[in-house]
Amino acid sequence: MENILRMGLDIGSTTVKLVFLDDNNKIIFSEYKRHFADIKNTAVNVLTSAFEHVKNQFITVNITGSAGLSLSSFLNLDFIQEVIAANYAVETFIEEVDVAIELGGEDAKITYFQNGLEQRMNGICAGGTGAFIDQMATLLETDAAGLNHMAEAARIIYPIAARCGVFAKTDIQTLLNDGARKEDIAASVFQSVVNQTISGLACGRPIRGKVAFLGGPLYFLPELRKRFIETLKLSEEQIIFPRQAQYFVAAGAALSSRDNYPIGFKTILDRLPKLNSIAVDEKWCLPALFNNQEELDSFRERHGQNQITRKPLEYRHGPCFLGIDAGSTTTKAALIDEEGALLYSYYGSNEGNPLRSAIRILQDIYEKMPGSAHIAYSTVTGYGEGLIKAALGIDKGQIETIAHYQAAEFFLPGVDCVLDIGGQDMKCLKIQNQVIDSIMLNEACSSGCGSFIESFARSVDMPVQDFADQALYSKSPVDLGSRCTVFMNSKVKQAQKEGATIGDISAGLSYSVIKNALFKVIKMRDAKLLGEKIVVQGGTFYNDAILRAFESVTGRTVIRPDIAGLMGAFGAALIARREYKPNVPSSIIDSKNLRDFDVKVSNRRCAGCDNKCLLTINQFEGGNRYVTGNRCEKFTQRGESKTADAGFNLFEYKLDRLFQYEPLPEAEAFRGVIGIPRVLNMYENYPFWFTFLTKLGFRVVLSPYSSKSIYELGNETIPSESACYPAKLVHGHIMSLIEQGVNVIFYPSVIYERGEQPNADNCFNCPMVISYPDVIKNNLDILREKEIVYLNPFLPYNHKKRLAERLYEVFQDFHAGRKEINSALKAAWIEDGRFKNDIRLKGEAVIAELKRTNQKGVVLAGRPYHLDPEINHGIPNMITSYGLAVLTEDAVAHLGRTTEKLRVVNQWMYHSRLYAAANYVNADDNLELIQLTSFGCGLDAVTADQVQEIVHKKGKIYTLLKIDEGSNLGAAKIRIRSLLAALEERGKHTFVPAQAPLED
Repeated sequence: MENILRMGLDIGSTTVKLVFLDDNNKIIFSEYKRHFADIKNTAVNVLTSAFEHVKNQFITVNITGSAGLSLSSFLNLDFIQEVIAANYAVETFIEEVDVAIELGGEDAKITYFQNGLEQRMNGICAGGTGAFIDQMATLLETDAAGLNHMAEAARIIYPIAARCGVFAKTDIQTLLNDGARKEDIAASVFQSVVNQTISGLACGRPIRGKVAFLGGPLYFLPELRKRFIETLKLSEEQIIFPRQAQYFVAAGAALSSRDNYPIGFKTILDRLPKLNSIAVDEKWCLPALFNNQEELDSFRERHGQNQITRKPLEYRHGPCFLGIDAGSTTTKAALIDEEGALLYSYYGSNEGNPLRSAIRILQDIYEKMPGSAHIAYSTVTGYGEGLIKAALGIDKGQIETIAHYQAAEFFLPGVDCVLDIGGQDMKCLKIQNQVIDSIMLNEACSSGCGSFIESFARSVDMPVQDFADQALYSKSPVDLGSRCTVFMNSKVKQAQKEGATIGDISAGLSYSVIKNALFKVIKMRDAKLLGEKIVVQGGTFYNDAILRAFESVTGRTVIRPDIAGLMGAFGAALIARREYKPNVPSSIIDSKNLRDFDVKVSNRRCAGCDNKCLLTINQFEGGNRYVTGNRCEKFTQRGESKTADAGFNLFEYKLDRLFQYEPLPEAEAFRGVIGIPRVLNMYENYPFWFTFLTKLGFRVVLSPYSSKSIYELGNETIPSESACYPAKLVHGHIMSLIEQGVNVIFYPSVIYERGEQPNADNCFNCPMVISYPDVIKNNLDILREKEIVYLNPFLPYNHKKRLAERLYEVFQDFHAGRKEINSALKAAWIEDGRFKNDIRLKGEAVIAELKRTNQKGVVLAGRPYHLDPEINHGIPNMITSYGLAVLTEDAVAHLGRTTEKLRVVNQWMYHSRLYAAANYVNADDNLELIQLTSFGCGLDAVTADQVQEIVHKKGKIYTLLKIDEGSNLGAAKIRIRSLLAALEERGKHTFVPAQAPLED
């Protein structure tokens, strides 16, 4: 049989690619098309279109791709795994290659061809793929091609997280709200993809030699390729970029079909109608939101009663009060009169530029406002609060939680629960006695927020409103669970393969949003705990399907104001009305100066300390400016320092005390130089090990303080993307010691810390601390290449006698005798005790001063290594800038005792401190607790809940800050200011936290 063509059909997570090859492996027809989640119809259209060119020739076929398996089964065609298909293409079309990097819609792969074939793929996370790029482009009000065009004009690169789209959105939104250039953000997005690919997929194996770039994103986005090339430091000879890289997997599938049985192309087309018979499995289904039209009409009539009074602005005489809510993706504004009637409102996308959006709103108000009216006072809230306040002269900035509560109280006096779901943030406020009693916010995941729904609607090429309306008429909503976006997307794909409609998916997502809010953020165990008077608000609740899902899941009837999406702005306007003082003019920019408004954005490095923060400086007309990017307050808007007295910042004190030791002069170090990495449990045990090694005659050399450059130094050797950031930093610290010429490195594995809490069940170090010295040994080939003496013994640190015996064995090669070891250990134990006692005494002194002056302090509780400024991102300094003292957990843990039975096994030494510190905070009216946790910490998934229960037992507010590579502190600031605002409200009402039982 002659002239048989080879067909490869690659059905990926976002696109369909079709390729026909002739006998010479030349592509004679190809098509690349997005399927917008409508896989069946897109595949049918692509195949039908191909028939017009190929006609009814005999072909051999292979289908591949993440969404291709089901289709191949229904069409009775062969399937090949996409990685294998890609390898066929690489080996056929590329003569010499060492590594192939392929990015797809939700897949990312690295294939090593040296010393045998090795393939690595992303697992459950789509961070750093084409879908990730699409989401980030949406935030910048463009598409992937527009993002590439923007990146061409980039000048600087900002750090943006890529391991999770949620963290990336937070980083980007903070940059946008702080006035960063979109061009720089676009290039930074591409750089984050590169970082994620290298750290998440390479996982310790370097990318060397000739590198091929494959897949749609790398084909269509030259700036993305550029970031890879620069990061990997590739020469022209090492870059391989095939002409049709976007079709490589499809071409590989076609090549691999050579031995398949030939079939007429029309036979395949005749099978296409079978795809219409795919039906949804009932096990996926949830109850319909509405059983009939009557139920829907009754629902809409009930919720249509919560209306605000509106009055025309053009007839207004006298003062007006303006509230602006610069949210994560939208800008809202409300102008009210003395009675709270709405004179003007605005709700719309900020188009990636909240300041420009606010200017347009203000211009519109001035054009419509009659001469007999004026803006008497103004308040701004939300993500863009600082920038807009500085730029437009807004009278007051207010944290959004208070604004939302004020608006809810206006609609429902005596409200005891406010649930607000916005674009990326979710807040639940519990109110008791007209005081905010607790604040719960989504700390890391936005899968239950508006931007998730919006992003999915765009992925299926539908307006958000149309997508939401489809849910109301679904008879079989798909059960997508309440896990992260990636898990939901996987379920969505499976449901689509089984015939789910867009309406079924939309309704399922509505359920998921609510379940995420209730069970992950609020952690609801009983709907009664929500309270009796519930107000729901935020733009997401404009979606009737979301509202219906909330009432269905909770069994409660709630109030949704007709201005649900404006409640932040409306609450800000109410605050403006409350703060207004007659005869005191507003500082807001007037209409004339607004017409001439201009802003100049520049960047510079702060020279205030070794962090050398990259500052973004917004300079406005009239001399005002707004500066962001600084971790601390050393470089403020006016240039002066706002940082509180360092004596009230125990993070600074402890950091200085921990590393104050002077190493032996080289002439006195008769056993030579030994290096210690400044990582993990060294933030607990360094005084001990420094003293021990110094007494043995070593000159102890520390690695430098952590930084992004230190992290990047070891990025290629990180074996797991799921490791926490503190662990990932270890690789760079070891590399830095080697670069300093250190030939002996001491980094022991310590299973048990010394026990501190008498009631604790055990005193384990966390698994990362225990295992990471061994991880380094097995993943840094440079240790063997440079013949580094790497000492990572397992040591019984909690048993003095056995520790002495073990250290004698370890240092036998250095000819250290037992007497020397014992003497050095004795000095080490004394210094370790002195160090820990100094921290405790300093904590007691600060607590006494707080009591004497009746000031507030925060116990910023976490792990010892959260002391690292690169890990805590300057959060302690930010807290002191608000006038609060900051204490470490080990400065107060000795004052508290965990006496009651915990719901967890108290076996981790660092965590036993947290529980004791939380108990002490409960007993001190001057202290509050904020917990730091590194994203990815499995232990804290349990222990954080336990700390929360301890704090809530006394009725205090619990705040959790999840930190990782991303250094933008916008979200952290919101949470800390929410805590401060709640404490201020409690102070006004003389609220005293009361003992409350733990929930069952």
